[in-house]
Amino acid sequence: MESTLAVVTVVVVGLLVGVEFAVAVFLNLIFKRLPGDGGLVGRTEGARILGGVMPFWYIGSVVLGAVWAGLAWGDPGAGLVAAAAALLVLSVLMSIVLLVPINSRVARWTKDSLPADWKEQLGRWDRFHYGRVGVIVTAFVLLVLGIA
Repeated sequence: MESTLAVVTVVVVGLLVGVEFAVAVFLNLIFKRLPGDGGLVGRTEGARILGGVMPFWYIGSVVLGAVWAGLAWGDPGAGLVAAAAALLVLSVLMSIVLLVPINSRVARWTKDSLPADWKEQLGRWDRFHYGRVGVIVTAFVLLVLGIA
């Protein structure tokens, strides 16, 4: 059972990393290059769609990591899995404190209701997101290394 849980956890967190990496490195760059307000529409739709899915994905990743760490306690690699679970908790806290407040505002924006500092807010979200991606990539690597 533990090996199945390990594989499921690595796959779930790996997919999370892939999506968040793609948002950070590719999608937001594409959105910036779209003409007119296409980029803004892409960002607000992304905020709505991913904002509804990601809480479950992040919390699910934390739960899977914590359960795996608990079951593996005392085994080789358990410390790496526990460290990864702790980093996943950190990523959730970063999301709640830093990213969700901005994302919630972005999801409500329309072309007619943009705040004066909308570009700065998107830039701040991007910087926080890069940090969060670094945290979850590190967690993913630790999970992979924890498979002993």
